[in-house]
Amino acid sequence: MSQLQQTRSAFDSVAADYDDDRGNNAAIQDMRAEMWRWLDETFAPHSRLLDLGCGTGLDAARMARLGHRVIAVDWSPAMIRRTRDRAHQERLTERVLPLTLGAHQLHRLADAGSYDGAYSNLGAVNCLPELDGMASECARLLKPGASLVFAVIGRICPWEVGYYLLRGRWARASVRYARGVVPVRMNRHTVWTRYYTPREFYRPFSRNFQLIHFRGVCIFAPPPYLLWIRQRHLRWHQRLWRLDRCAAGWPVLRGMGDHFLMVMRKR
Repeated sequence: MSQLQQTRSAFDSVAADYDDDRGNNAAIQDMRAEMWRWLDETFAPHSRLLDLGCGTGLDAARMARLGHRVIAVDWSPAMIRRTRDRAHQERLTERVLPLTLGAHQLHRLADAGSYDGAYSNLGAVNCLPELDGMASECARLLKPGASLVFAVIGRICPWEVGYYLLRGRWARASVRYARGVVPVRMNRHTVWTRYYTPREFYRPFSRNFQLIHFRGVCIFAPPPYLLWIRQRHLRWHQRLWRLDRCAAGWPVLRGMGDHFLMVMRKR
């Protein structure tokens, strides 16, 4: 609980400017667009969805504009205030319900078996100390045949290893290979983070969910913290993203990347 509290304080501290370069720079927008492509392919029109770790509500608002109804939950009260304000400003309050609730607290939600799907973007679930509880609650809340779509921070990121090794930062290059949660600094606070391979992530869901697809995200395209590459070499950056979309689902490659994207369906 202490680690969860520290993580919440970290995200509370950045909520006011999280839609700027810190949490939504141009490279992150590229990643978000990739997630949206898979959300649109996975969820039927006018679905009832759970947004787990909604942040400032960018994804929830976008899905609501398309006609979905979204229960948007986040452990950070400041992020939920941003989501509520966004829904009000965009006149989406009938379609977006923000709740201050961590993904580890889904047992507090009623309406078992009433959701058409759930999603979580940009590594929000990496901040959970474990996945078993969330996996069980997703099975309780979702209808048979409903889908999960997660974008998860992966363990094997070739760009990150190469970037930090070239700078002699050996410890930083190995952070993702830790087996437990590790402290990551953000805005002079700590976010406790756990990294996964696709197999590790899927294991807690495997009893109740069938794995439909997984693929790497930012295998060839550089991660968002290397934004300067996109700014200086936009044409090459776009080509690398096209290669990502083409090859990131291939065997071996699909387990790599700054993130991986996974689609599951309830049995």
